[in-house]
Amino acid sequence: MDFNDTPEEAKFRAEARAWLSANAKPKDPSKVKAGVSQKSEAERLARAKEWQAKKAEAGYAAITWPTEYGGLGGTPIQSVIYSQEESKFDVPGGFFEIGLGMCIPTMMKWATKEQCDRYVKPALFGEEIWCQLFSEPAAGSDVAGLRTKCEKDGDEWVINGQKVWTSGAHFCDYGIIVTRSDPTVPKHKGLTFFFLDMKTPGIDIRPIKQISGGSGFNEVFFNDVRVPDSQRLGDVGEGWKVSLTTLMNERLAIGQGSGVDYEELLKLARETELENGPAIKDSNVREKLADWYVQSQGLKYTKFRTLTALSKGQVPGPESSIGKIVSGPKMQDLAGFAMDIQGQGGVMQDTEESPMAGAFQNQWIGAAGYRIAGGTDEILRNIVSEQVLGLPQDIRVDKKVPFNELPGAGSKK
Repeated sequence: MDFNDTPEEAKFRAEARAWLSANAKPKDPSKVKAGVSQKSEAERLARAKEWQAKKAEAGYAAITWPTEYGGLGGTPIQSVIYSQEESKFDVPGGFFEIGLGMCIPTMMKWATKEQCDRYVKPALFGEEIWCQLFSEPAAGSDVAGLRTKCEKDGDEWVINGQKVWTSGAHFCDYGIIVTRSDPTVPKHKGLTFFFLDMKTPGIDIRPIKQISGGSGFNEVFFNDVRVPDSQRLGDVGEGWKVSLTTLMNERLAIGQGSGVDYEELLKLARETELENGPAIKDSNVREKLADWYVQSQGLKYTKFRTLTALSKGQVPGPESSIGKIVSGPKMQDLAGFAMDIQGQGGVMQDTEESPMAGAFQNQWIGAAGYRIAGGTDEILRNIVSEQVLGLPQDIRVDKKVPFNELPGAGSKK
């Protein structure tokens, strides 16, 4: 591994840092990130759109994208460098990651030139927001087990079914969706992929109230929703191929979780008094701190291996899944331990009253969802075991069975 920037990378880092310094405020290191913003979603969205447009105008919103769509035509390592520098500044986020990280890359690979000319740049500049309509009540980690169906009617397709856990659907303008067009073939074979306007008649979006107090996820129901065949991506029955483009980008976009970590826990331990004295003096606390420091360093150097590959123009392999396997449980366990140290204050989530602005409480609640998004712990362990370690694949008894013959798949008609 080479941890040093090349001269070209150092120049780009300096340029990005100078632009950020001129257009954003640095983060205050004395403040712990609060888990829930007190601003309304509308206020946060307006601020995020303003920042997105400014970043896109400067070419930093999608560094690896072609210049014709507003990108910089740069390299993956330049994108990583910019993200590293931007993380040091107080800038808004949380609205465009799915669209720009998963949906639009899928459009650029599978949509027509005319469709890309229409949709890519508005998404990049924050004018239109996209969501991903994949998961269903009976198809989460096993996306190919989906039941939402589409039926051809002239030059249109009629979609009926339900999606769930769709992040941001309530404020999104467009979405990508995978549906089942042929239930008489194995589950990966009978899928067809579309993009659609989220204001299309027949789409019913219902926010899901989360334990954190937010409503970022949604149920989305499709009742005779008509989509033109011109909005199909890929061939009929070949939707799984298109879905893989999205899923690979999803794994890359989610990566390792962010939030409170070893440094914040160390700060808490130094400032908290237990019955037998300062928490930092307690041997059990110190042992836990050492464990999480080692994990944090392991994650950092694993990420450096990915950065080194990007810097050399290589494509990171399935070993990148290791980061999420480790960071998800670590985020949850670390936050839970911090809540224990806080004693009665650990049950308080309010950012105004809770110790350290409720950052650990909100991370503990949110980490459970992070361990599911982009592939559950179990799915990612399978990827590492099969594709990295070369172990035998899991037995998949449904691999060659027609979908409508699977238990619970519905009618065999």
